[in-house]
Amino acid sequence: MEDYIQCQIRSGSYANLSEVVRAGMRLLMERDNALQFYALKADLEEALREAESGRFETFDPQAYEPDA
Repeated sequence: MEDYIQCQIRSGSYANLSEVVRAGMRLLMERDNALQFYALKADLEEALREAESGRFETFDPQAYEPDA
């Protein structure tokens, strides 16, 4: 990894180690956000399939928040 980092710096892609680390962190953060998005999307698709098949309960907002 150190060799790769040094190659990136020598090539001019990054000025120093800190820039390389920041770029790596941004990629990790993007990947984690994408994973969360796809997990939520899968959950919503499953909920939609259940609702369309009739497996749902009517939401009662008064029972959920009696003081609303």
